[in-house]
Amino acid sequence: MGLDALAAACCVLPVLISLLAVRLVYVLWRSGQPSSGSPTAGLRCLIVLGSGGHTAEMMNIITAVQKDRFTPRYYVAALTDNMSLQKAQVYEQSLIQSGEETIKNAHFMQIYRSREVGQSYITSIATTLLATLHAMWLVIRIRPQVIFCNGPGTCFPLCVSAFILKVLGLGWSSIFYIESIARVKKLSLSGLLLYKLRIADQFFVQWPQLQQQYPRAYCAGRLM
Repeated sequence: MGLDALAAACCVLPVLISLLAVRLVYVLWRSGQPSSGSPTAGLRCLIVLGSGGHTAEMMNIITAVQKDRFTPRYYVAALTDNMSLQKAQVYEQSLIQSGEETIKNAHFMQIYRSREVGQSYITSIATTLLATLHAMWLVIRIRPQVIFCNGPGTCFPLCVSAFILKVLGLGWSSIFYIESIARVKKLSLSGLLLYKLRIADQFFVQWPQLQQQYPRAYCAGRLM
């Protein structure tokens, strides 16, 4: 009986690997295609906030999007970053006071940081794994349809988790990555990984010379 089970497993495993490979190719192909159809209202939106300039840039981007299209909105920041969520809360409160939104449209949460500023790359391996597990739990819980991010290390585990769910067929998130305006000549580490691994569905940079180096990126111009 044990040999029969082992033989069956040996037969099934290559099939599963082949199916996953086909699915991966499909996800990579579809991720590079422009979206079709009319705009959809009520898209669950995950917004990744970094610290300092990253948050300022992202909030500037969020103020320009259609609020009725991207709702509810889930703001995520690193566990050690309280200022970013406070800025998002102030912004969402202003929408409520103006009558544009209700409190149910915004949610605020924190995630383990994959790498602190100045942390060595060796020790960041363990913290990145922990952050990825936490990110996977958040993505499964939220099931975002759209993800906005612009470079903080916090975004990488979340985007990887969303990509894994796409490959497994458990959900689909369109990932929009906007590289920080501070990146003039080269991409950030998060941006480089998302670009090289083709995880981002749409990849934007703010400087034309950067777009020339990374031809799959779109030049959005300066957003600040």
